[in-house]
Amino acid sequence: MVPFDFPGECSPNGYSNVVTIDSGARLVWTSGQVAAGPDGVVPSGWEEQTRQVFRNLGAALETAGASWEHVVKLTFYVVGTDELPVVRAVRDEFVNVAAPPTSTLIRVAGLLRPEFLLEVEAVAAL
Repeated sequence: MVPFDFPGECSPNGYSNVVTIDSGARLVWTSGQVAAGPDGVVPSGWEEQTRQVFRNLGAALETAGASWEHVVKLTFYVVGTDELPVVRAVRDEFVNVAAPPTSTLIRVAGLLRPEFLLEVEAVAAL
């Protein structure tokens, strides 16, 4: 993965504007992951839910032989934006902050279950 930003544009904070991938890479897409743990329990609060979502994403990536170093794109679906600094702080525990993935954040009215605060999907390139 080679991140770079548009010349002359302001540099984004915490994500890359563009990522290029050499041909021949194997791409992996995850489904959106929510904060239900392996036991089905959904933690309360943004920090706890975000951490569980990223654990679930890590497990999904691992099943395909990928890791967080391979992630080139994250898409976030959130029910509110007031806690984005918390979401970003937890995300930064998992992603390569020196070469962060591209990122899209979409505010939604709700997710599958009312207790879910966010859902995140990833694309990785191996």
